[in-house]
Amino acid sequence: MRKALLVAAALVATPALAQANPQIDYPAFQTLTASVAPQRATRLLKFDAFKAEAAKPGTLLLDARSKDAFAAGHIAGAVNLPLTDFTAESLAAVIGANPDRPILIYCNNNFRNDAVPVRMKAAPLALNIQTFINLVGYGYPNVWELADVIDMGDPAVGWVKG
Repeated sequence: MRKALLVAAALVATPALAQANPQIDYPAFQTLTASVAPQRATRLLKFDAFKAEAAKPGTLLLDARSKDAFAAGHIAGAVNLPLTDFTAESLAAVIGANPDRPILIYCNNNFRNDAVPVRMKAAPLALNIQTFINLVGYGYPNVWELADVIDMGDPAVGWVKG
C-alpha cells in the first residue's frame, strides 16, 4: 500500500511527465472543452427539430459510433465515421469542402433501449460529448446534437436494422 502511495505521489509531483509526448496536449484539450461548452449548450435539438433539420438538403447526419454498432442499426440517412477514425482527412472526406455544413449528431445515450446496438454509456462519457468537441476542434462549428432520449422502436425515429 505504501509503495502504491509513493508511486502515485511521484506521478502527481512530476507534471513534466504528463506532457512528455508532444503529440498529446491535455491543457489544450481542457481549453477547447471549456470553449465548446457554451456553444454546445445552445446546440441541443428536440427530436422533432432534429428530424426536420436532418431532412434539409446539405445537412449531414453523422453517427460516430463503431462500425459494428452502426451496421447493427442506425437512424435512416445517417453516415458513419467512428470517433476513433476522426482525422482532418477522414472528416473532410465525409463532411465535404464546406466547414460550415450543418452536422447533426446522436449517440447511444439518446436511446432509452439500452440494448444492442445502443448500449448506454456512463453519462459523463457519452459519445455526443467527445464527438461535439472533436468536430469543433477540427474546425466544424455548425454541430447540432439530439437532446432527447428516444426509443429506437418508435417508427418516427426511422431506425434501420442491420
